Amino acid sequence: MPRLSLLQQQVIESPPDIKLFLRGMAGSGKTTAGVERMRYLLAQGIPANSILLLTPQRTLQEPYLDLIYSPERGAGGEVTSATIGGLARRMCDLFWPIAAEAAGFKHPEQPPIFLTLETAQYYMAYLVRPRIEEQGFFQTITINRNRLYSQIIDTLNKAAVVGFPYTEIQSRLDAAWFGDPAQRNVYGDVQECASSFRAYCLEHNLLDFSLQLEMFTNILWHHPQARDYLVSQYHHLIYDNVEEDIPLTHDIIRDWMKDFQSALIIHDNDAGYRNFLGGDAVTGAALSELCDQVVSFDESFVSSNPILELSDGLFSAILSSERRLPFTSDDRAFDILSAHYFPEMLDQVIEKVLQFINEGVPPSEIVILAPFLSDALRFSITNRLGAKGIPWRTHRPSRSLRDETASQTLLTLSALAHPHWNVHPNKYDVAHTLMFALNTDLVRAQLLADIVYRQRDNKLSTFEEIKPEMQERITYALGERYTTLRTWLMNYRESSPLPLDFFLRKLFGEVISQPDYGFHTDMDAVRVAASLIESIKKFRNAMEPSYVNMDSPSFDLGREYLSMLADGVIAAQYLESWRNEDKDAVLAAPAHSFLMMNRPATIQFWLDPGSNGWVERLSQPLTHPYVLSRHWDASQGRMWMDSDEVQADKAALARLVSGLLHRCRERIYICISELGESGFEQRGELLRAFQKVITQSNP
Repeated sequence: MPRLSLLQQQVIESPPDIKLFLRGMAGSGKTTAGVERMRYLLAQGIPANSILLLTPQRTLQEPYLDLIYSPERGAGGEVTSATIGGLARRMCDLFWPIAAEAAGFKHPEQPPIFLTLETAQYYMAYLVRPRIEEQGFFQTITINRNRLYSQIIDTLNKAAVVGFPYTEIQSRLDAAWFGDPAQRNVYGDVQECASSFRAYCLEHNLLDFSLQLEMFTNILWHHPQARDYLVSQYHHLIYDNVEEDIPLTHDIIRDWMKDFQSALIIHDNDAGYRNFLGGDAVTGAALSELCDQVVSFDESFVSSNPILELSDGLFSAILSSERRLPFTSDDRAFDILSAHYFPEMLDQVIEKVLQFINEGVPPSEIVILAPFLSDALRFSITNRLGAKGIPWRTHRPSRSLRDETASQTLLTLSALAHPHWNVHPNKYDVAHTLMFALNTDLVRAQLLADIVYRQRDNKLSTFEEIKPEMQERITYALGERYTTLRTWLMNYRESSPLPLDFFLRKLFGEVISQPDYGFHTDMDAVRVAASLIESIKKFRNAMEPSYVNMDSPSFDLGREYLSMLADGVIAAQYLESWRNEDKDAVLAAPAHSFLMMNRPATIQFWLDPGSNGWVERLSQPLTHPYVLSRHWDASQGRMWMDSDEVQADKAALARLVSGLLHRCRERIYICISELGESGFEQRGELLRAFQKVITQSNP
């Protein structure tokens, strides 16, 4: 058990019939108190299956899951860990006969098909693509197709999580728009596509996230039988990171609170990092009104005093507050690494990381953060870390599975094994596939691919057909591994094809995970392979009952999945990439992704502080997180102006900086290059805030 403060113990050992609202800054021990409160309730003999653990997303449940799955848990029942999305899906599945007809599904007698983010985008693309190509939809905007599809889905989700009818999307966006009149036509296109998608879902029993939420909140929560099921099952609530959850969840909990015997609701002050996903810290904080007692944790167990002073100073500087906090500590909490060019600055970062590791700082206590982690930046960082022998890992939730080397390898081998797909990988892809799968270098892999692969025929010739002098250059050991892989693929081509996820499991288990092959010791590649197979499985489960192109004899789910990835449809978030927090490796990640891991680090490196990416939100021409919220009153004719955007960006940056610093134990390094990653001079809002703080600390 961790060392606990007196206030933590009071929260943990509160009577099992009290409802507490716990608030405090990040690092003040709130989640620790939540975990120990759960342990205490279980120790008092409260049945585990009567406890509901609720968080905005599953990754935030990790500290609780360590307890739930630990050997010390008692027999009989288990704590339910859920998000509102998971709870809604469970209830829609369980009470489908009750809700289907009321929701307007055409075939309520048939089972529902639950969509993932990927399959929702697939169906959205199926419906929207003809409108773009034949009817001229979205002519005035230039964004990638996958972003276009995902933003329409996001707009539907915004309507559901906020609680307004999806039919009002256009009117709400239009009423707040101030600018080019052509944008109003875009909002009309969004509305038509969203309405068409919803109609298609009702026609084919498809449930995306927005429809699951609406069924749960509008129908099942008000149905006596469904509501009694939840109320009678769960008597104790632990609800962590309430400030990051959606207002619809807060509505449900507000209505449900009177039925709980005990509750612990945990709120992180100055957070709210998921507002672009519909999170609402205001409605979350309002739940304190329903609790018997409000407890505040004001002491940080993570950050040193200099770090906390820096946080206050930056928060004030970003928001241009007149309040100025003097630096009382003799130790400044940050240092500056500077260079003229961006690559030179990265070299300094890696040298500093190596120095800390040599001084005994565990690699897992070091993080390298950027506003965005592009493929080029990711490669630049990891290549430098690898060259120094420093263990590393990266996390970027928006990174598509198609961009991972391991998944590219598996998908290329899949195309080679299924000639009826008529997918012919180019020699470049085949060479890289052979390099990774056969665990060799690119020179030999390229040489082998040039000789054995015939792109037109999609065939691989045998190693024995290669001239002896070339066999020696390639090496016989590599030739043996290639022969084993080729023989396996040729034998599979002569058999009945399997579903793609079945095929990949078989290929992985029988060949490429064996000793001397690429997946044998590469745990990151194994994680990617598991995520890819899970993605394909979910795609198949959603698609098999209702083929969009079932009238086409050439339709194949495996080939359709490859086409989907080629279109840039991102993979849904998988937990394998988050469950490595104890891995002793330096983490490189976008700043927001690190925040949602909810873990501290001893040393943080902030790259490119002059980039506007730290403060400006991504362009979303088809949706708007602030206008589509409960705190925007369009009825008064108010429009979203540039001044609103500037203030919102500053507030978001202040929260981001505060969150990062409250998760830093000792020191941050501001990594500046005169010319940033994009090659331009550094002038961003974060850099200006640091300049104010430096001026203040050196009068």
